[in-house]
Amino acid sequence: MTHSPVPVNVADKLSQFSDLWSQKKIADVNDYEVKLAKMKGEFVWHTHEDTDELFLVISGRLTIQLRDGDVVLGPGELFVVPRDVEHCPVADEETAVLLLEPAGTLNTGDAGGPRSKAPEAL
Repeated sequence: MTHSPVPVNVADKLSQFSDLWSQKKIADVNDYEVKLAKMKGEFVWHTHEDTDELFLVISGRLTIQLRDGDVVLGPGELFVVPRDVEHCPVADEETAVLLLEPAGTLNTGDAGGPRSKAPEAL
């Protein structure tokens, strides 16, 4: 069976949702998920014990608070939070972010709590 390649339009996917801090899966890469999220305000301090986490800002500005200093990202910039490093994403304005991490990675890492959500497929 022949598979017809279909590109994923990130802007189109972003236009399909408005909820904040809710990851939307747009693709799979081996055992990784490519996800989109819209962020505004402060998330929770957490770590991912077993994996790095890639943040790529599409629009807006994202500050990734780390215990030893903040990383500020603008559109087109990315940062990889190393495994087991405590971090807390903060966005003063609505910010669209692409995330790359292994399938099944909990958005709140070790913190758990009411903001924990599995990604939804778009």
